Amino acid sequence: MSDAENRVRPAAPPHLQLGSWRIRLPRSRWLRVLIGVLFVLFGCLGFLPILGFWMIPVGLIVLSHDFASVRRRRRRFAVWWGRRRQAKEQASS
Repeated sequence: MSDAENRVRPAAPPHLQLGSWRIRLPRSRWLRVLIGVLFVLFGCLGFLPILGFWMIPVGLIVLSHDFASVRRRRRRFAVWWGRRRQAKEQASS
């Protein structure tokens, strides 16, 4: 094997893909977890100004990058949502 084949490529920086939006995340795992937990906690205070309940799903999406259990639930929700939308589109046709 040549040296080019033996080189390890650096991992791509972590990111979230939300529709057409691509959001970079910190490389540090503990910082990503901290950001996700803070989003969820502050999202629970959604009745206050500035903060909102929108922060809870964003925090869970950030946490899904590092935790398989959250990732599985997010994926199940995405599949359910896609099937639901597809069923509605077929019913309206």
